[in-house]
Amino acid sequence: MKTQLTNGMLLAIIINIVYAKAIGVTQGIVARQAGGDMWIASIVSTILGLFIMILTILIIKRTPDKNIFEHTRLLVGKWGEKVVGLIFFIFFLGSFGGIMITLVYHLNDYFLPDAPIILFVIVGMFAGIFGLFYGIEVISRVAILGVFSIAILNLLILLGSLSYFEIRHFLPLFRNGVLRSIEVTRHQNGDWAMATLMVAVILPMVKEKAKWIATSAKGIIYGGLLILLWPILQVGVLSPEVTGQYIVSCMQMARSAEIGLFIHRYELIMIIFFSLSALVQIMTCLLCATISMKHMIGVKSLNKLSLPVAFILGGFGYWVVVDHIRAMDLLTYYWPNISNPIAFIIPIILFLLGLIMKKKWKSQDMSIASKSLEKDV
Repeated sequence: MKTQLTNGMLLAIIINIVYAKAIGVTQGIVARQAGGDMWIASIVSTILGLFIMILTILIIKRTPDKNIFEHTRLLVGKWGEKVVGLIFFIFFLGSFGGIMITLVYHLNDYFLPDAPIILFVIVGMFAGIFGLFYGIEVISRVAILGVFSIAILNLLILLGSLSYFEIRHFLPLFRNGVLRSIEVTRHQNGDWAMATLMVAVILPMVKEKAKWIATSAKGIIYGGLLILLWPILQVGVLSPEVTGQYIVSCMQMARSAEIGLFIHRYELIMIIFFSLSALVQIMTCLLCATISMKHMIGVKSLNKLSLPVAFILGGFGYWVVVDHIRAMDLLTYYWPNISNPIAFIIPIILFLLGLIMKKKWKSQDMSIASKSLEKDV
C-alpha cells in the first residue's frame, strides 16, 4: 500500500476523530450516570484507549504493509478477513449514527430548528463523499486545521468560564463509588474505539513505521487532555446535575461562557471551531466503512462502493437522528454494548492469534522480502 501520510497527519486525525462526539453528546450521558466523577471516567477511558491503541499498532507492525483485514487473512484465511470486515463495517455504521447525532443536534436544536433534518444529513453525506473522493491525505490536511480549531475553542472556553468555576461541585470524590466511575467509561470507550479501529485500517498508509507507537500514543494523550477540559469545566461551572439535563451539554457550556462585556454566548464561536472536527469524523468514518466493505465483499476498487456505503450510512444516520428519544436510547443503552466488545475483543484476539501463529506470518514476511530482493536484482 502506498504511503501517503506523515506521522503528524496521523496524530491530527486521531485527535479529531474523537473530539467532536466526545465533548458533544457523550459528556451529557456520562454526567447522568457518574455525576461529579465524570472527569475521572474521562481519564480512565483515555488510559484504556491508550492500551488498546498500542496493542492495535503492535498487531499491524507484524506486517507493516497490511491493514487489519489483510493481516487477518494472513492468519486465518479470507473468511476471517470477511468476518472482520463485516464487524468493522457494523462498528463504523454505528459510529456514523453517533456522529450525525452530534452534528445534527448542534445545528438543528440550537441554530436552525425549522430546517428539515434530512438537510443536515445530506450535507454530512456530501462532506463524507468529498473526503472519500480526494482521499485520506486531504482528510488529514483538514484534520491539521481541525487541531488548531480545537485548541482555539478550548482556550476560549477556558478563558470564558474560569470566573464561574466552583471547586465544591467536585466534592465528594467517587460519590457513586469507584466501580461506577470505571463502568461509565464504556460510553467514552466507544469514542476512543473510533480512533483505534481507524488506525487499524489506515496505519499502513503512514510513513516512518518506527514512530507509529509514539505518534499514536501522543494522539491519544493530547486528545484526552483536550477532551478532559470539558468535563472538568462542566462540573466546576455548570455542576454535574445541570450538565446531565442536556443532550448537547457542550452547547450549554458555551452559552455560560463570556469574555469581558462584548463576547457573550459562545454558541456561534463554538460551531465555527467545532465544525472541522465533526467533518473529519464524518469523512474518516465513511472512508473506513468503505474500506471495511471492500474487504468484506472482495471488491478491488473503492470507487464502486463509495456511493452505496454513503447511502447506507446516511440512511442509518437519518433514521437515528429523526427521533431524539431513539437517538439517546441508542447511544446510552445499545451502542456501548456493541462498540466495547468490538474495541477490546477483536484486537486482543488478533494479538493472541499472532502469538500462536507466529511462524506463519514471519514466513510470509520472509517470502515477501525475498520476492522484493529478486525484483531489485
